[in-house]
Amino acid sequence: MRIRERDLVSIQLKKPSYPLWPSLRDYLAEYGRDVDQPLHYEELSTFSEQITLYDVDGKETLWQTVFYSPGQREELEEKLKRIYAELKMEGNTSFLKHLFIDRIDYCEFGNSKPFRIRVVNRYNDNHDYYYVKTADASRIYGLELEHILSPNRINILVHNDTLVEEHIAGIPGDMFIDEYLSGAERGEGRSINPIRVAKEFVKFNERCFAKLLGDMRSYNYVVVITQDFDAAQYRVRAIDFDRQSHEDEIKVYIPQFYAENQPVVEMVWQNLPPQTIRQYQSEERSLMRRRAHSARIRLEDLFRVFGEGRIAPEENVLQLSNSLAKYHHDRGFLTVSGMGALTQRHLTKFLDKKG
Repeated sequence: MRIRERDLVSIQLKKPSYPLWPSLRDYLAEYGRDVDQPLHYEELSTFSEQITLYDVDGKETLWQTVFYSPGQREELEEKLKRIYAELKMEGNTSFLKHLFIDRIDYCEFGNSKPFRIRVVNRYNDNHDYYYVKTADASRIYGLELEHILSPNRINILVHNDTLVEEHIAGIPGDMFIDEYLSGAERGEGRSINPIRVAKEFVKFNERCFAKLLGDMRSYNYVVVITQDFDAAQYRVRAIDFDRQSHEDEIKVYIPQFYAENQPVVEMVWQNLPPQTIRQYQSEERSLMRRRAHSARIRLEDLFRVFGEGRIAPEENVLQLSNSLAKYHHDRGFLTVSGMGALTQRHLTKFLDKKG
């Protein structure tokens, strides 16, 4: 059944940042996430100039390249290289002389107002990125659930009120839709296997709803293409975890209900019959159950910690608990307190589905 326009959802307001609480910091320290680092987010905010960053086609991006005074830049570069060593090499600084910070970009439109750090190896010009953001409890909840329950692993560091995230490589979803899907309809697109893309979007859709990860519009995920021996494989990966367990409406947590994703949703309906869609949904729930079982102690610790803190307005919790009670036919949701516990109950019920 196709989605009617009136059933589509949109995100209008920015989400507030939620501070970390003591038991959450203890959890992060226990699992190697809270690591002392030499730089705080505020230090990067003291740039003196900024210019618009353009993409390879000469179009404006949402990023600004920022500049610092010479002495400040030198000090920042040393700290940023040490953070990269901690993120990628467990603090091994013996290779820092091979690296330099080529560029620091800033995006004022994101909720976390991230800085993107471009690190270059001076011997071969190979580059990598990572991000420095303000630490937000709900974003950390999303990152941890992704790390535990998805097929992807994510490296992050948290210290005080600063969050460091590794870069997630892939083709941005909006670019993939324009160049690979919509472009194909114009006779300009690149070659893809539509059935395999459709399958992966179904699985991504299932994971997001299971974890209550919201706002998966096309520019908040990437498509990773891996060439196998006989054909390309695809994987859809979330890259923005800002709306984890925050919104009050079920559809916000289901990527198929965003207007930006409708070209790929249409491709799913064109290439997969309903029984095959249900098969892929069941496959993904089975894989998530296995991951949850393998990491059950860590997952229990995560749920316990996020049952103690606040990551959403109370009115959002009440409305979502009512909606989930109807969805699962379980009035037990009406007695759940807090988004963390609500996510736990929903995930448990959702993964128990066999069909």
